[in-house]
Amino acid sequence: MRIAVVGAGGVGGFFGARLAAAGDEVTFVARGRHLEAIREHGLAVRSPLGDLRVAPESVVPSIAGIPAADVVLVAVKLWDTEEVAAQLRPLAEGGAAVISLQNGVQKDDVLRAHLPEGSVMGGVCYISASIEEPGVVRHHGALQKLVFGEFGARGAEPSLRAGALLDRCAAAGITAEVSADIERVIWEKFVFLVGLSGTTSAVRQPIGVVRGTEGSRTLLRDVMREAAAVGRARGVDLEARLADERLAFCDTLPADMTSSMHNDLKRGNRLELPWLSGAVADLGAELGVPVPRNRAVADILSPYVLGAPEDSTA
Repeated sequence: MRIAVVGAGGVGGFFGARLAAAGDEVTFVARGRHLEAIREHGLAVRSPLGDLRVAPESVVPSIAGIPAADVVLVAVKLWDTEEVAAQLRPLAEGGAAVISLQNGVQKDDVLRAHLPEGSVMGGVCYISASIEEPGVVRHHGALQKLVFGEFGARGAEPSLRAGALLDRCAAAGITAEVSADIERVIWEKFVFLVGLSGTTSAVRQPIGVVRGTEGSRTLLRDVMREAAAVGRARGVDLEARLADERLAFCDTLPADMTSSMHNDLKRGNRLELPWLSGAVADLGAELGVPVPRNRAVADILSPYVLGAPEDSTA
């Protein structure tokens, strides 16, 4: 397949490199020092599942440099979605399926606003990976999984394009599945991610501390319950016990595990807060669903959304 990966960071870099190693024609879009390093040495992936290196000529500085694609994997930060979506239109009009592997539940609404009807498929990823240094992606642990599917296809057989991508993932050694209710899958991940990111960032501690202290454990549970309630108000088929099940899952995580948003907070980087707890707060207000815990998390972290304030040492 001809696959374009927009955003060659931890997520895009890992999955794109695996597909390239399996023989697919993968083009990465990168920028800055990461772009320069890939152009000089190729994209390296260091993983417990085996190290990889992708050829230098596989990277371009902009979406305009991609001649054509069967599938586009979007893996940029959420604040770049609007800009990226507008640039993807020529590829989508040429027949490319566009799949966002980003966090959040509003990403696909943004893509659909810019792209031809039916070109956007739903998708989520499960992986811990990051840019270790320019040109190098580090995969942490063995978990790596993609789930994707057509919107509105509840109970239906996989589409031809979903089945074709599933076959390529199998060839690349990527754990993958096609979902017949991808919107529910996206929201299930969102509920967990809002809890993990919001509490580890607000408490400024890893999940072991959050779950092991009565007050912050209650906060974690309530943040996820509110997110699930908003999803149900939006018509998503989420189980009544979803938040409690996600809390039990949090008890199985390594005590030192944290979230990418917490890491960004510590580094003084921009936060995806407006698309996580901030999104729950906004959607809750829009739908008339009380979400005081997420509103509080969003307010507490609001000074850091664009990075650490100049007089901050956070």
